[in-house]
Amino acid sequence: MGQVNDWMAEIYPRWMAAHGVMILCPVHWYQAPSSLKLMIDRLVCADGGNEDPTLTRGKDPQRAKEVELKGWHYPRHLAGRVFAVVVHGDAAGAETLRRSLTDWLTDMGLIPAGRAALVDRYVGYYKPYATSHDDLDQDKDFHEEVRNAARTLINAVRLLRRGDFKQADATLREPRPK
Repeated sequence: MGQVNDWMAEIYPRWMAAHGVMILCPVHWYQAPSSLKLMIDRLVCADGGNEDPTLTRGKDPQRAKEVELKGWHYPRHLAGRVFAVVVHGDAAGAETLRRSLTDWLTDMGLIPAGRAALVDRYVGYYKPYATSHDDLDQDKDFHEEVRNAARTLINAVRLLRRGDFKQADATLREPRPK
């Protein structure tokens, strides 16, 4: 419908098909890398968004407002998937970013795979940037924490597929869907 064909056209279907998602990233001055932030902004727009662009004739804002005001149900397109988040930094902000990413995903209805799937660590704490890749390569404990986050996510996906991953609030109706 005349929308720009960009990389999100490949990413949306992958998120929709996934049972589990793992985000692994560095922290950049208390923030997500810009490419991750751009994807987040686009996925948040998709959450609760229009799955049928013919309803709004593409990007017609007036038509979109009319559709929404008629009683839009805000479908949670990505809800029910499990996730893991691993954030690493060398000086500050890793915990803040891990919490922000976790909040973003849970706000869209995704479910943390488990405690071991949520990791924030400092690698090469206050050491020179010039040796940061060496510090990362040498931090075997961090490597194992990342593996454990992935293992936790895999286990959660297996439980989810079998119907054994229980979400205590799954049957509740959201009183304020948007």
